[in-house]
Amino acid sequence: MITVPAPAGPGAFVHPALFYRDLTEYVAGVGGFVRGALAADEPVLVAVPGQHLDALRESLGAGGGAGITWTDMTELGRNPGRILAALQEFADRHAGRAARIVGEPIWPGRSPAEVLEATRHEALINTAFAGRPATVLCPYDVVGLAPAVVSDARRTHPVLIEQGRDLPSPAYADAARVTADLDGPLPEPDGPVARLAYAHGGLAEVREYAEGWARGTALTPARRSDLVMAISEAAANSLSHGGGKGTLRLWTVAGHAAGVVAEIHDGGRLADPLAGRRRPSLASAHGGRGLWMIHQLCDLVEVRATERGFTLRLHAATP
Repeated sequence: MITVPAPAGPGAFVHPALFYRDLTEYVAGVGGFVRGALAADEPVLVAVPGQHLDALRESLGAGGGAGITWTDMTELGRNPGRILAALQEFADRHAGRAARIVGEPIWPGRSPAEVLEATRHEALINTAFAGRPATVLCPYDVVGLAPAVVSDARRTHPVLIEQGRDLPSPAYADAARVTADLDGPLPEPDGPVARLAYAHGGLAEVREYAEGWARGTALTPARRSDLVMAISEAAANSLSHGGGKGTLRLWTVAGHAAGVVAEIHDGGRLADPLAGRRRPSLASAHGGRGLWMIHQLCDLVEVRATERGFTLRLHAATP
């Protein structure tokens, strides 16, 4: 059983990265963490890729997984922007108790864009859970993942657990610094790009343009509707908070990540880096409702907030 560092005081948050090298080490480390939480009668959420869910369930034996909430991270975290809300909602359901969560948002095979946004998620966990009595353990495959990904894990986790030892991470940096470093230029599309500039009064034109263009893609009618709705929400945010104007670009992507990409750029700023990463209340008049919807509708959302403005890239996969 691995020992996770105890909170420094009441309400403290613990966020360690567990570095593992094979499935045996994974099951021993994560399984030990889960058994320790169950023994302490603490609520447990395990959100890891499907093959790891199966291995952990088997290691716990018949009936050993009772009381655990199991979630396949390849479904929950396909868009990394959805993960944080699920973790917070689990903790909210157990208010007054120390929630214990296993979250594995990065695994071998993730695209570079997905890894970057999952790294952003890892940094923002530290902001979202600050002062909450919870522990989020994040496993990292140090053999299967690129060295740069492991290096970023050292920056986003205050504590590292490796080969049975837990130590403070000397590379740990606050979320603002990490997310600023992640806001580098997005790569330009390889093929043809459709473009529309819009301003106040032009929201209907944005929707019509996006709908007409998307009809010529391989998106199903349902996914086309989802993408157009997400584009509409992003453009509405531009008009309300991004200087009253913006630019929409649309293109298709072939190959392993086949799909459609919509990019919305405006002159706005992202005042709250957690906007859209928590389900807004019905009574809320603001607070990221548009961004929340965008994250729910898209398979991946790339975010860039720089001095040059605010950019969202919305991805919808095709069959």
